[in-house]
Amino acid sequence: MSLQGRDLLSIHDLSTQELNDIMALSKKLKQQLKQGQEHHLLKGKTLGMIFEKSSTRTRVSFEVGMWQLGGQALFLSSRDLQIGRGEPVKDTARVLSRFLDGIMIRTYSHAEVEELAEYASIPVVNGLTDLMHPCQALTDIFTAMEHKGDLKGRKMAFIGDGNNMVHSLMHACAKVGMDIAVASPMGYLPDPLMVAEAQADAQMTGSKITIVQDPFAAAKDADVLYTDVWSSMGQEAEQIIRQKAFAGFQINSAIMDVARPDAIVLHCLPAHRGEEITEEVFEGPQSAVFDQAENRLHVQKAIIALLLAK
Repeated sequence: MSLQGRDLLSIHDLSTQELNDIMALSKKLKQQLKQGQEHHLLKGKTLGMIFEKSSTRTRVSFEVGMWQLGGQALFLSSRDLQIGRGEPVKDTARVLSRFLDGIMIRTYSHAEVEELAEYASIPVVNGLTDLMHPCQALTDIFTAMEHKGDLKGRKMAFIGDGNNMVHSLMHACAKVGMDIAVASPMGYLPDPLMVAEAQADAQMTGSKITIVQDPFAAAKDADVLYTDVWSSMGQEAEQIIRQKAFAGFQINSAIMDVARPDAIVLHCLPAHRGEEITEEVFEGPQSAVFDQAENRLHVQKAIIALLLAK
């Protein structure tokens, strides 16, 4: 119950035990759903979902998840809220705290989420910012555990942009003792502060955080291969520049050959086949992409249940 009433802004803020609690409840809720068992842990609770960035998986998984937990989710776009017309974040936080039991926000600025959490008196969940994507990374760890068991001493390789996804994956891998090697071109490396946080976490669990520019070096002997789009939301104007910079940073059959023979492939979606990943690998037998997509539902249910339940 240590997560009750807490915010989830960054995996770095979680202890290893708290992360494992999320994993354990995710597994239990998934099993109960598959067996047709109701689990109305949040009966009568409400979750406000603020979306300043569009979404498929985040919106549907949180909305369906809240319903399956016996509660109700409210979709709140920035076009519908006064926050989109200049109301201060701190005012929105305090008003919503009088109506809701929790807030999930998917936006651009991480500082906005931090301000929302500072002034809200109810739990705030980071559904994505330009700096971090903790719900997705927790889902990725859960998916890797389903396929590989205990992750301590295992290796993840991320090939591509050192973006919000990488930051949260480094935090998550460090918490569970999993090595992670990130291969990004110069100019697109992970944020040094995020690397330092992950390395501090890694010292406590014995994992290794490695940043390289050679995708084959990163992928060598990896148990999990991971990639993301080269141009994230809001970076469309840079697409041509990024396509040149990321040439060679693709998960393909050649990269698969240097990973472990039983390596799985993950992608947080949406995918641009032919860019960061080939069609052959994406649709191949080692792809766990749609297991991963499904698991957003189960892991996020566990997160909000642990934060909101009393």
